[in-house]
Amino acid sequence: MKAPPQLVFYNKNHINMIPQLNVLSVKTRDEIRAAAEVFPFRVNNYVLENLINWENVPNDPVFRLTFPMREMLYDHEFEKLDHAIKSGKSREQVKRIVSEIRNRLNPHPAEQLTMNVPYLEGQKVEGLQHKYKETCLIFPSEGQTCQSYCTFCFRWAQFTGDLELKFAVREMNRFLKYIKQHKEITNVLITGGDPMIMKADKLARYILPLLEPEFDHVKVIRIGTKSLSYWPWRFISDPDSEDLLALFSKVIKKGKHLSVMA
Repeated sequence: MKAPPQLVFYNKNHINMIPQLNVLSVKTRDEIRAAAEVFPFRVNNYVLENLINWENVPNDPVFRLTFPMREMLYDHEFEKLDHAIKSGKSREQVKRIVSEIRNRLNPHPAEQLTMNVPYLEGQKVEGLQHKYKETCLIFPSEGQTCQSYCTFCFRWAQFTGDLELKFAVREMNRFLKYIKQHKEITNVLITGGDPMIMKADKLARYILPLLEPEFDHVKVIRIGTKSLSYWPWRFISDPDSEDLLALFSKVIKKGKHLSVMA
């Protein structure tokens, strides 16, 4: 019997370990490494082996979707960063340049850190957004990463490691209490990042409470994920894939509508 596929991740520190990139010039690989200092980079082996047409790089759309390119930065910013890296500047000096560029890039557009965050008893409910009357977004702290980061992602600040920029649930009880009190909320969207990165038991901590009678006003549970295309084995052969599908069954049996938003 064939062993199930093993998930392997690559980040900016592993770019030299991606053999497929050898089809690119040294100059282009160096540019990717420099851009990946600013824009979070992460990709898994499934994307590299199945979704990118390496005979068509750098023009392949999934390649462009996955690998940061110098064109994503102003020329003067890229040249300053590239010079700092190649001239052997310290990590702290490089980080300062990266921070300057990121601040210019507007890490949280539409004031999503402030305008859409609800309040409970006079305090912010961290990791929750309630922008639309019927819909509440939940950002599980364990799900604030992805199978592969997209270069267009407007939530890129979630993945930089800067806690001041990260938006995630801090206290389970507070977000549940808020949803319980707001009967106008008929659907919740569990998002990230990618909640399907989480183990089934971790995801269950966010979903199962919503199946209790006090949350009868919540009719729809949505999960935003790329895993159906970027790691389909999540639902088939991962160690806890059966537990994950069993969790989905519980949602359906309780009369809720479950939607996997791929």
